[in-house]
Amino acid sequence: MASLYLSDILRRNGLEPKRVKLIRHSLRDKVILKCFQKGYINEYQKIQKHNFFQGCDYILSFISESGTSAKFMGCYKVGSGEAVKPSMMPLNFPAVEMFNGPLYYYDLQKVDMMSDLDGRLIIDWGRAAISWQQWATNDKAIVSIQASPRLAFNGFENVVINYDELKDIVTDPTLYENWHTALSSIYAIYLITDQTNGKLYVGSAYGTGGLLSRWKYYVRTQHGDNKGIKAVLEISPDRYENFQFSILQILPKNITAEEVIEIENLYKKKLMSNRYGMNEN
Repeated sequence: MASLYLSDILRRNGLEPKRVKLIRHSLRDKVILKCFQKGYINEYQKIQKHNFFQGCDYILSFISESGTSAKFMGCYKVGSGEAVKPSMMPLNFPAVEMFNGPLYYYDLQKVDMMSDLDGRLIIDWGRAAISWQQWATNDKAIVSIQASPRLAFNGFENVVINYDELKDIVTDPTLYENWHTALSSIYAIYLITDQTNGKLYVGSAYGTGGLLSRWKYYVRTQHGDNKGIKAVLEISPDRYENFQFSILQILPKNITAEEVIEIENLYKKKLMSNRYGMNEN
């Protein structure tokens, strides 16, 4: 029997369980995964059936973890809703069809309540994981509260991490399961910035393991077998600790190697990384 339950935390924050809904977003669902990867998970959860939030003041939003566990994403205050129409759709929202159906778009505003637990609180959703939405009166055992906040994956366009953060991510597939799922699912054009002097390196990731595999190699070697970066490290062996990693463009997995190189070369030309940066070709 668990010593701590979600209801204990709710009451300490002045939340009445019968007025709070719990939502667990499963990353096994392709639409949810796309929205999560692109940073649209809040927009996704705003779209629900009419009266879905009736009698509900707040929702606690969770992302699926391994087994039946779920990680807390945040607390949202429920506002009014109106029938969806295409004009409401955010730019580049990955599930266009959701704005064409008989659904409602609700005002869900993230609040500071319980924000100290964002990305840290892990609950056991229980055996009925298929029941993705429940009232908080269905109490949940607390599996863990991580000692310090860890990086949450908030979409590819928001990936801007330093070397130490990258090392933590690629070496801990359990804690950073969502990062591993996301980075291994794509090919990409990426950017390495030497924060010491602003010099750039444009690279590409394609093949087995996607971007995750390529970035793992940087952690293992510090240079990724790139001549320009090797030359930098020969002069200053610890310079890799100042590298910043980001994503310039996501590429589909059906793209050919020749097409990847063509796009990579275009970015080198735009950023002039082969003239003023660390690319040598």
